[in-house]
Parts: sequence; C-alpha cells; structure tokens
Amino acid sequence: MKDFKTLQLLDKIQFVFVKMGIDYEIMRKILHIKLTMDERKVPTIFNQASNKNNKKQKNGYIKSLWIYVLMGLMLVPFMGFGQNYLFQMSIAYAMIIFIIMTTLISDFSSVLLDVRDRSILSTKPISAKTINAAKFMHIFIYLTYLTIAFTAIPLMVGLYNQGIVFFILTVLLLVLINVFIVVLTAILYIAILRFFDGEKLKDIINYVQIGLSLMMMIGYQVLIRSFEFVNFDMAVVFHWWSIFLIPMWFSAPYELLLNGNNSLFTVVFSIFAIVMPIISIWLYLKLVPTFERNLQKLLNTSKSKKEKNNRLKTLLLTIICRTHEERAFYRFASLMMKQEREFKLKVYPSLGFSFVIPFIFMFSFSRSETVDYAVSMGYLNIYFSMLIIPSAVLLLGHSGKYKAAWIYKVFPIIDYTNLKKGTLKAFLIKLYIPLYIFLSIIFCFIYGTRIIPDLLIVLVASCMFTVICYIGMGSVIPFTKPYNEVGDAQSWKTVILLIPLGVLAALHYFLTTHTTYGAIIYLFMLVLTNFVLWKLAFKRTKTA
Repeated sequence: MKDFKTLQLLDKIQFVFVKMGIDYEIMRKILHIKLTMDERKVPTIFNQASNKNNKKQKNGYIKSLWIYVLMGLMLVPFMGFGQNYLFQMSIAYAMIIFIIMTTLISDFSSVLLDVRDRSILSTKPISAKTINAAKFMHIFIYLTYLTIAFTAIPLMVGLYNQGIVFFILTVLLLVLINVFIVVLTAILYIAILRFFDGEKLKDIINYVQIGLSLMMMIGYQVLIRSFEFVNFDMAVVFHWWSIFLIPMWFSAPYELLLNGNNSLFTVVFSIFAIVMPIISIWLYLKLVPTFERNLQKLLNTSKSKKEKNNRLKTLLLTIICRTHEERAFYRFASLMMKQEREFKLKVYPSLGFSFVIPFIFMFSFSRSETVDYAVSMGYLNIYFSMLIIPSAVLLLGHSGKYKAAWIYKVFPIIDYTNLKKGTLKAFLIKLYIPLYIFLSIIFCFIYGTRIIPDLLIVLVASCMFTVICYIGMGSVIPFTKPYNEVGDAQSWKTVILLIPLGVLAALHYFLTTHTTYGAIIYLFMLVLTNFVLWKLAFKRTKTA
C-alpha cells in the first residue's frame, strides 16, 4: 500500500502524541485509510462542471490549491516589505485566518462531526482520544497544504527582504494559527453539542458557520480601524477591545523581536499568540469524552413543526402570486431556502455582508470630512445591498438534493414558468426585502424621511435587477443542479451582472441631481420597465 509523506513526517514527532496518551500506531492507520479514501473523491473546493475526468482525478484537493497560490499574491506587500509589523502582519494574518476558517467551515466541519465510522471504530479497543486525534490531524494536514499554498510566495519574498528570523517566526506562528483555529472550532461544536440534539443541533451548527463567516468578513473593517495614519505611517491605537482581535496576537511577536517594542500590549499579545493555542489543545483533550458522548445526538432527528396558517399571509400571498400553481411553488421554494443547510451556508453570510457593506462604504468615505446628512446623497450606498442578488439567483438553480428534481416530471406541470417566477418571488419576499426594509429604516434615521422616494426607487430597481440576473444566468429551472456545477463561467456571470447594477445606480444619481422631479420620473420609469420585464421574462413556454 502507498505510504504518505505527511505520515512519514508525523513519524518523526510521534513522541508528542504518545506523551498526550494517544495510541500513535492506531491513529496512523486511521489517517492512512482516510487519506487513501480522500484520493478517490473530488473536494467541493475544486468545482467541475463536467464529470468526465473524475475517474482519472487523484489528489483533487492538492491540485486545486493553485487557486490559493494566486490569492496569496495579495499578501506579498504585507509580508515582503516594510517594518511596521504590527499593522502589516495584522492585515496579513486577518486574511490568512479568514481563508483557513472559511475552508474549515465549508469543507471540514463534516469531518469533525463525522459519526459514520462509529459503528466500526467503537466496536474496537480504540480510545476516544485516539479517534479524535486522527480527526484533528486529518483536518490539520489539509489545512497545512492550504496554508503552504497561500503563503509560499509571500514567505519567499519575506525571507529575501526581511531575513531568516522573520521566516522562521512566521512558519512557527502559522502552525500555531492552524492548531488554534481547528481546536477553537471543535470546542465551539462541543459547547453546542452539550445543549442541543438532532435537527436542532444541525441547524445551530449551520447558523454558527454562517455567523463565523460573517464575523470574519466584518473583522477586516474592525481591524483596520485599530490603526490610524500618523505622518504617512500606520500607528497602532490600542483599545480595551483590541485584546479580542486574534490577528493582532500573532503580529505582536514581530514587533517584539524585530523592532524591540517592549510595550505592555505587545508583550501581552505575544504571550497570547503562544499560550492560547496550547491552552486550547489542553481544553480540547479534556473535553474529548464529552464530545464523543454527545456526537451520538447527531443520529437523532426531531419532528418538524407544522407552520400555522395565517390569514394575512395567505391574503398577501394571493396578491403576490396570482395562480394556485405559482403559490404552491412559492411555498416550496420558501421551504427549500429555509431548510436546505448548504444553501443557507452559501447565501446567508453574503446576505449579512450585503447588510453591512453599505455602512462600510458610507463611513469609509465620511471618515476624513464632516458630512451633513441632511443634504448628503450617501444613502445611495444602499445599492451595495443588491450585491447579493446575482450569486443568490445563481444558487437558486442548485441544490444538495438535486436528484429529487425528477418529481417535476411526475407533476402535471404545463410549463415551468410558475415554478421559476414563484422561486424568484420567494427569494425577494423571504430573504432580500426583509433585509432591505430593515436597512431602509436605519437609513431613514440617518438621512431623514426625505429619502423615502429614493428608497422606493431602489426597491423597485432590486426587483428589476433580480429578473435581469435570472435572464443573465440562463433561466435555469430551480433546484435541479448540484452545487459543484457552480463553475468559473457562471461565477464570471455574477461579476458581469454588476454592470447593470452600476448603470441603475448611476441613472438614479444623475436624474436626482440634474432634474427637478428626477426621482419621481425615475420611479415611474422603473415601475413600468419592471412590469414589462417580468412579463417578457416569464412568457409561458410548454415543457418538453
């Protein structure tokens, strides 16, 4: 049987596992089997529209890492040049932690929570500590591959420009970061497993994953605001909440060792960078028995609650969807978006970011000058909330249960028009419009009620933009394709579809600033165009 180089490297430090009370030989055998099985499948990160070459595909994860090599080029300015390490390396580690965390969430949470091999391993004299160590190392090996790919070029540039001490320190800290992230995620899941079970547990884990993704997105902005320009250099401004900014922990040792900064915060953060990963490992090992016991809860399922009929909802649905068939598909799409975890994991973080990004742009542009919100047109930043629409419309055509699409052929459906229209309306009513209304209320508090006509314009524009995205994506029948078919070609469509969004925002700005009744005229034009576009996009076409 093929032996793996990663396992040969582990053999060199097997004494570490032995001291922790782990049966290294058993752990190695489990890892060998898992790595062998991994070679026979293509990971989600390596999306392929065609499955023709899947039989020949080996080490798909490794071959997909070229994407991260290209992405890693953005780290070169931060890791390769300059000596303002606290700022530079905080930004660099924020990017690295974001990439590692999101990959762990999307690809490896299932490994941490895997209960499929319990029927085999639990019948053997293998300790829970050994099984969990194998899980941990399985994830850690792949995250190490990812980290090497993402940081290899910046590290080489850093070695050349910053010296050998910088290089060695970075390698050590990257190992600690990977350990800390995996263990932190595991401990978080242990805490959830302690109190919940079955389907409820899976939902909570899904929302935790979504929340982590969103927090990492927003974290960049919080981190950047910890620094201020002083004589064209970035100077750190410590606050009490700076202690919670993990990237700053791992940037502090550079400041301490390479710049000789012995300030209290620098020393404390440097200690945190070393001690916290060690403490997290100790805590994880202590909690392993609890973790194994509570993993059994994943096999339990809870009964779904029936939704009560609401007369107001029924009336509104009758107004929104004119036919019985369209209303049925509206309800079906609503349930799919609500219950399918993979869809929520892919869409909800972006939905949350669409809520945050208008404020990011609004406050970024207003930091250097005093803004008079009574006359400012900064409220047009609300157009950034529409960035979610192209990717969401694209994902509406995909599903983790796409094989069940055969049911469409069983139903006596004359055409798929009502299915497509009902699905788009469900996305707007259930996901986008509630977010937009909440965003609008906040904007009204900031800019005043004078912007209500403009907010109505953006609302109508968002409905029209949804149809434009639907047409641009090729009018795919909802929930009929697997997620691994969301390839590069379709991803490029989401980028190209941002052009009409920019046109809509530019027209709004031009007509509002250059004509007296521009906002009212534009609103009337949009309502008319929206009505015509929905009619043309959903012409009834007979199914094959």
